[in-house]
Amino acid sequence: MAPRVWAVGALCRAVADALEARFNPVTVRGEITGFSRAASGHCYFSLKDAQGQVRCAMFRRAASLMEFMPRDGELVEVQGRLGVYEPRGDLQLIVETLRRAGQGALFEQFLRLKAKLEGEGLFDSARKRPLPLLPRGIGIVTSLQAAALHDVVTCLRRRAPHVPVVLAPAAVQGAQAPGDLVAALQALYRMAEAGQLDLILLVRGGGSMEDLWAFNDEQLARTIVASPVPLVSGVGHETDFTIADFCADLRAPTPTAAAELAAQPQETWLGALDLMASRLQDAAWRRLDRASQRLDQAAAHLGRPSARTAQQHLRIERGAQRLRYALATRLQRGRDLLANAGNRFVGSAGERLQRAEQRHERLALRLQLLDPRLVLQRGYALLTDASDGRPVTSATQVRAGQALRAALADGEVDLTVSPSGPQAT
Repeated sequence: MAPRVWAVGALCRAVADALEARFNPVTVRGEITGFSRAASGHCYFSLKDAQGQVRCAMFRRAASLMEFMPRDGELVEVQGRLGVYEPRGDLQLIVETLRRAGQGALFEQFLRLKAKLEGEGLFDSARKRPLPLLPRGIGIVTSLQAAALHDVVTCLRRRAPHVPVVLAPAAVQGAQAPGDLVAALQALYRMAEAGQLDLILLVRGGGSMEDLWAFNDEQLARTIVASPVPLVSGVGHETDFTIADFCADLRAPTPTAAAELAAQPQETWLGALDLMASRLQDAAWRRLDRASQRLDQAAAHLGRPSARTAQQHLRIERGAQRLRYALATRLQRGRDLLANAGNRFVGSAGERLQRAEQRHERLALRLQLLDPRLVLQRGYALLTDASDGRPVTSATQVRAGQALRAALADGEVDLTVSPSGPQAT
């Protein structure tokens, strides 16, 4: 029998039907490559691994349900229907759902741990403590390379430069991160128990669920709950949640927000001091006015004073003057005290910065004095072997005919050793 002759379109439809019956629906894991999003909202890309590659299309309705924007190089899992794109005869996967590879399993693990710790009461609001208004010191746990560290330190320096800040560095991503975070927190706990810290910030910038997975560790969660002082968690972006957020005394949407919650602006406290001084002044003058009014009423009851009553009235007036003077003096002292407190409040950070600058200048001067060029400028020379550059420090190291090089302040001179000593060549 002669073989069947297929029309191209019929062959494509037959292959598509065979794929439909054999594979669909299908779930595929691979690395995204060539991702693009058309003006229509449809997405086109390929999935590949070391052995092969398949073209994919994700139409606008399915693409609108994605929780993240895919990027080339990401490992993902897609679910869809395998078919043939008949105009080109290409194998094509119509994607209906897309997620990062392994994210589903991680999320299920996250939910199980969350339910366990919540059942033990680790998330109870009753155990959450308010933040101190005026912390004596603030501890920070994050990575030295994290952008969150710069954001938090900048915010604290701007809002409360007088508050000491202690950094306990730790990895915030990877297998070793949970242990590092626990050790860093425990180091700050010892300082808090010694009265040096009143607040701790646990911060990290945003990332994928895998990037933030260290903050879903059970040991870390129990360590956070054991904190002797209030602890603020500022991990990820506003939409990111970790187990650490539920265990902390307060969850901040970002690292910068955590710093803002930790320290009130110094302008707020200086304004409060001014308000207190104004209220103190008003209260003192009201008390003085009431006392003067009582004196006037007492004088009116005396009627026409005799010489004796006139003397008593004079003593009363003098007493009133002394009272006014005493109240005014005490008021001024109070205002001076508040002003001095405000100056110390603002000046402490400046003094620390000045000391650091002076120390830097001293170190720079010491380094400059060690510059070997200063020695050469005083008429000395650095003598080396011309063949290998080794320094010559003794006459016993040279022989007749040996080539030497002398480094002077303004250049170099080649020398040759003669029986009676080196001569310039």
